[in-house]
Amino acid sequence: MDKVKKKLAFGCMRLPMKNGKVDEPQFCKMVDRFIEEGFNYFDTAHGYIGGQSETAIRSCLTSRYPRESYILTDKLTDSYFNKQEDIRPFFENQLEWCGVDYFDFYLMHAQGAGNYGKFKKCKAYETAFELKAEGKIRHVGISFHDTAEVLEQILTEYPQIEVVQIQFNYLDYDDSAVQGRRVYEVCRRHNKPVLVMEPVKGGNLVNLPEDAKNVLTELDSGSPASYAIRFAAGFDGMLCVLSGMSSIEQLEDNIGYMKDFKPLNDEELAAVNKVVAILHSKKLIACTACRYCTEGCPMKISIPDLFSCMNTKELTHDWNPDYYYNQVYTKQGGKASSCIKCGKCEKICPQHLPIRKLLVDVAATFE
Repeated sequence: MDKVKKKLAFGCMRLPMKNGKVDEPQFCKMVDRFIEEGFNYFDTAHGYIGGQSETAIRSCLTSRYPRESYILTDKLTDSYFNKQEDIRPFFENQLEWCGVDYFDFYLMHAQGAGNYGKFKKCKAYETAFELKAEGKIRHVGISFHDTAEVLEQILTEYPQIEVVQIQFNYLDYDDSAVQGRRVYEVCRRHNKPVLVMEPVKGGNLVNLPEDAKNVLTELDSGSPASYAIRFAAGFDGMLCVLSGMSSIEQLEDNIGYMKDFKPLNDEELAAVNKVVAILHSKKLIACTACRYCTEGCPMKISIPDLFSCMNTKELTHDWNPDYYYNQVYTKQGGKASSCIKCGKCEKICPQHLPIRKLLVDVAATFE
């Protein structure tokens, strides 16, 4: 793990897009700048951008740079296997899709009480440890979305786990659902290095309401993203912080303050706490737009986009979110009122949102 050069990682879940495809020329430029500035960690999963993330990594990274110059993480997601025999063929496909012969990190994806039993039953962990022994994985870990108690169980039952990826940001730090602080503390007790995902909470800590943004602007020393990412990176045991960069401008901003990383000072921490208080007063829907909920929705409801409309309406009270709700996001998929309350979305939501209830509220607002 000492090969991780700097504390900023390139999360490949939200890449630059053009006409529904990854904009590979733009992604190549971003990869080049990232490596040029001394960064080397890239993170993907097969479900990201409908499989395009892995193949874009092959086109823009692994086919263009020597293997020792970058660190690549991929993941095993429960929707791609039903028995132990499915795992190896899928893993081999991932190597091919990414254009590599081993992964530096391979994570059991989105672990929690809802899917951990399936991973155990199918001996997913044991298979990963075998692949490590064969040299096809350097480090086996997990990405995690559940309570501190569930993480304690997993790390106790599988002490061979080498790294844990958690959702960690200043808004979720003391949140009772996400339990950022408590989950982090379990990692520290088990002496596991931590990878951070969602440091800007799906953009929510970048696209701040005006009164919250003003608090950070008064500091006059960085972008909203900089305070969020530096907050997460400043804790002990943080291996690196993933940022899902989708433009060269976002990349340049991130590398500017992470090239020579400094944790938040006392004044910056106080400002961040003010922002948390303001955001809590808004009662916004804490959706990160990971889109896990949309994959299994039988009514094809674009849940994150409808929640975004709801949040914008709460902040601006103008006509614009109504237009997007009626003319964009419900044209190809279902309306909020189309929900049949099957609950599939809530079982997979990393934020543990009461999605069915929230959709009722969205329908009341826009329909």
